[in-house]
Amino acid sequence: MKLFDVYPVYNVTPISGKGIVVTDDKGQDYLDFYGGHGVISIGHTHPHYVQRLKNQLDKIGFYSNVVQNPLQVELAEKLGKVSNCENYNLFMCNSGAEANENALKMASFVTKKSKVIAFNNGFHGRTSAAVAATDNPAINAEINQQHEVVFLDLTDIKGFEREISKNVCAVIIESIQGVGGLNEPTTEFLQKVASLCKENDVLLISDEVQCGFGRSGKFFGFQHHNIQPDIISIAKGMGNGFPVGGVLIHESIKAKYGMLGTTFGGNHLACVATLAVLEVIEKENLIANAEELGSYFNEKAKEIPHVKRVKGRGLMLGLEFDFQVADLRKKLIHEHFLFTGGAKDKTVLRILPALNITKQDLDVFFTTLKIALS
Repeated sequence: MKLFDVYPVYNVTPISGKGIVVTDDKGQDYLDFYGGHGVISIGHTHPHYVQRLKNQLDKIGFYSNVVQNPLQVELAEKLGKVSNCENYNLFMCNSGAEANENALKMASFVTKKSKVIAFNNGFHGRTSAAVAATDNPAINAEINQQHEVVFLDLTDIKGFEREISKNVCAVIIESIQGVGGLNEPTTEFLQKVASLCKENDVLLISDEVQCGFGRSGKFFGFQHHNIQPDIISIAKGMGNGFPVGGVLIHESIKAKYGMLGTTFGGNHLACVATLAVLEVIEKENLIANAEELGSYFNEKAKEIPHVKRVKGRGLMLGLEFDFQVADLRKKLIHEHFLFTGGAKDKTVLRILPALNITKQDLDVFFTTLKIALS
C-alpha cells in the first residue's frame, strides 16, 4: 500500500526535536519558527509535557466518554482560570476542523436556523460545514456546497447588516486569520458584528484554533477587542502536538444528551497533554513573553528592506514582502536549515514559533533571513 498523495512535502525527515531545534535523519539541525502550523506551543519535547504524558501512559491512556474522567473536569477548571473564560463550558474533540464543525452544528441547534456568514480568506477546516465556511473553492466538494454560506470582506459592515437577518444561525470569524495571511478585523468591526449577532439571535463563533492558547499575546485573540463570543473553537497549540480540539460554549447555552458526541475526544492522554501546556504557559509566563517578543519582532523587521509590513500579533506573525515567498521558504529550509510557513497570500511568510522562544532566537532568525535575502 502507498500513501494517498495529497501533500506537497519538503525533502526533510525530522526524527527528534528539543525546544525550537528539530533534527533530521542525517543529523542536521533545523530551527523551527513554524511549529507545524502553530501546533508546537511550548517547544518540542518540553520536559514537563513529556513527563506528564509518560506518567499518564503508565496509568491509562484511553477510555470512552461512557465513564467518569476526572481529568476532563480538572482541565475545564484550569482552562477557565487561565483563559479568563470561566463562564463557558468545555466540549472536547480531536481537531480544529472538528471543533468548528461542532460549533456550527451547535449554533444551528440553538437558533433553529441554517445559514452561515463567514469571511474572505478565512480557513476553518476540511470537514463538511467547516470547509463550506472556508473561502477556498478548490477544497469544497459538491457535498460540502449544500451548506448555505455567505462570504464577506472583513471590512464590509454594510454587507453584514444586509445578510445578518436572512436565516443566519452563526457568524464564524478568526480574530487573526491563519492560512489567509494574518489579516485582522478592526475592533470597531468586531464589536459591531457582535452587537448585530445579539440583535438578530445569531451565535458568534470565534475561531481560535490557531490564534488561541496565548499565541496573540492574550489567551484568545478576541480578547484584544472586548467582545464575548457565544462559542469559541480551539485546537492546534492546546496539545503541543497531541491531536486535541475543543469547543467552549457559553453557559447560557444549555446542553442536552446526544447533542454532541465523540469517541476519542477528551481521552486521558489528550487531557494530560492540554493540562501540561496550560501549566507551562502559566509557570513560564508565556502569554506575556509572546506579547513582548511580538513587539521585538516588529522592531527587528524594520531592518529588512524587502518587508512591506508586519502582520499579526504576539507570536502569530507574518512578514509581507514585495515578492512571492515560495523560493525564499525553500532557501531557508534547504540552505539555512530554518522552518517558516506560507499563506494563501503568496507574499506573506508566516512565523509561528513556540511561545517560549527568546529574543536571541529572533536575532538568529533575522540574521539568517538577511543572509538568505542577500
